[in-house]
Amino acid sequence: MAECEGVASVRGGSVPVLVGALGAAAVTGAYRPLLRRWPLSIPNALLSAIASEKPEVLVGAHALAAAVALRSPGPSRVAGLALNAGALLGLAGLLGDARRSSDALNRALHEAGVPDDLSGNVSGDLSAVSTDIAGELSADVPAGRWAGLAERARRRPVGVLPGRVARRRYRRVADISYSEHGPFGTLDVWHRMDLPLDGRAPVLLQVHGGAWSTGDKVGQAEPLLGYFAERGWVCVTVNYRLAPAARWPAMVVDVKRAIAWVREHIAGHGGDPDFIAITGGSAGGHLAALAALSANDPDYQPGFAEVDTSLAAAVPLYGVHDFTRDRQGLWQLLEGKIIGTSYAADGHTWRQASPALRVGATTPAFFVVHGSTDAIVGVEQSRRLVDALRAASPSPVGYAELPHAQHGFDALASARTAYTVDAVYRFLTAVHQRAGGPAVVAGAGQTGRKQVDAGR
Repeated sequence: MAECEGVASVRGGSVPVLVGALGAAAVTGAYRPLLRRWPLSIPNALLSAIASEKPEVLVGAHALAAAVALRSPGPSRVAGLALNAGALLGLAGLLGDARRSSDALNRALHEAGVPDDLSGNVSGDLSAVSTDIAGELSADVPAGRWAGLAERARRRPVGVLPGRVARRRYRRVADISYSEHGPFGTLDVWHRMDLPLDGRAPVLLQVHGGAWSTGDKVGQAEPLLGYFAERGWVCVTVNYRLAPAARWPAMVVDVKRAIAWVREHIAGHGGDPDFIAITGGSAGGHLAALAALSANDPDYQPGFAEVDTSLAAAVPLYGVHDFTRDRQGLWQLLEGKIIGTSYAADGHTWRQASPALRVGATTPAFFVVHGSTDAIVGVEQSRRLVDALRAASPSPVGYAELPHAQHGFDALASARTAYTVDAVYRFLTAVHQRAGGPAVVAGAGQTGRKQVDAGR
């Protein structure tokens, strides 16, 4: 019996040690990625994202683990306390990153000339608040608590919904075919149920990431899409052909075919074909930036060179923008799986595929976002693009480098994501207003739910 109790005690003592070790690794990676070479950088990014995007959740877990360690015997007690205390100390520094990210985003907006009073946030009424938040801000709330809730709404943008909730509420039509490539040539349309079909709402096209070889139009940037749809925009999410079955430039050709579809058909969904902005993350950020910087390039528009594929603005997040530079092992991926040639042997193709090398006099407005400690795509990629934009673009440029933000941080409806989504909304709304676009009808609370139509 005593022996069994001793074994159980040792096993129990190992739990806080394990929790502390994982937490310490996650926190360390959030501050300084341990592995930066592809593909080992992927697990590093996934582990670190938990610490950088949800530090408040881990604080509770490590506090509990430290309390358990106090009751553990011998070395387990010391190791458990040390590891969990270290993790807690690191998490304390990460807790303020959402607010610091908000400051960085506001500086970027100021750089791009966006007015301070232009926001998707709610002030004084419930006109653009999602149903879930509107329920909290009800007429039954006492005046003092109302003031507190209003102040909280000003601190953090409201209405940034989890992806599944946003998709269920705003995706109106799914799997519309825009090309002959089966499921890889389909797109979805998001908008409010009560959007006027003749309203000419501004359009945002979202391009998914996934290293040009995986991913889907469902499941990425959905907090952002829901935020825009609630505020009167039409959003389009697009699939495209993936490597290695398809080789470059099939991916950007498909994105441009989707732009052509939007130009021709989006008016039937309440959108304005004359105002199309584009966004995407990671490989999607690269494709979004490249599409914006290669308008009407016949090399990327085989069979539809006559179609206008120019865009009003681009918002690439943590994208790869210069294929000619490699610090994190992406050349191996590009050579072996995506492009199929080497930079040394096919430099022209690689340079043409690099957004940072294609900035010119017709470049549209850009708002670039990247995390300072991105383990998968180094922040230097966005810095190079921004340097080129600032040097040669005639259009507004904003750049936000978010402290300790990890690759794909916006997949979670976190505080940092809320600030980022609202900043992107403010930027694109300012661009739309400068272009003389019609006023956008903001959200009116509950938009209702509707069975998604399948477009073929």
